[in-house]
Amino acid sequence: MLDKIDINILRILADDGRISLSDLSARVSLSQTPTAKRVRRLEEDGFIQGYRAIFDNTRLGGAMTVFTWVSLADQKRETLQAFEDLVVKSPEVMDCYLMTGDSDYLLRIAIDGLAEFERFLTDRLAGFARVNSIKSSFALRAVIEKKQPPQLTRPSSFLSHDRS
Repeated sequence: MLDKIDINILRILADDGRISLSDLSARVSLSQTPTAKRVRRLEEDGFIQGYRAIFDNTRLGGAMTVFTWVSLADQKRETLQAFEDLVVKSPEVMDCYLMTGDSDYLLRIAIDGLAEFERFLTDRLAGFARVNSIKSSFALRAVIEKKQPPQLTRPSSFLSHDRS
């Protein structure tokens, strides 16, 4: 179970994964050794799965964001796996979710413009033999893009007892 200090460490690392151990320790009011032990435990327990840089898609070839819902002709394991293999190899696809409901998959695609999206749509998605339907919507702008999962933004009353 996570305590208030663990949650605080996770909040800080979500905002600044490159923070130094000394700065992190100061911000959570612990010395470096217990802070390092907590970070290591959070990593080993899978709460921290890695560290990454956040890029400006607009400057790096993804000025437009498109959400695309894909329905397949069937949901056989082989069909799903083949589609997922296609998506994993597609650099434009930023996120892919297997869904319930009307569509089988939801993709978040970052592209430079309509011509690039048309190529992706016709060459990759529509070229997959088991695609039944494709629906897309273009994002006008991001209203909110959270870096922290909900547990990190809940009031402290949701947390376990302190563990130092």
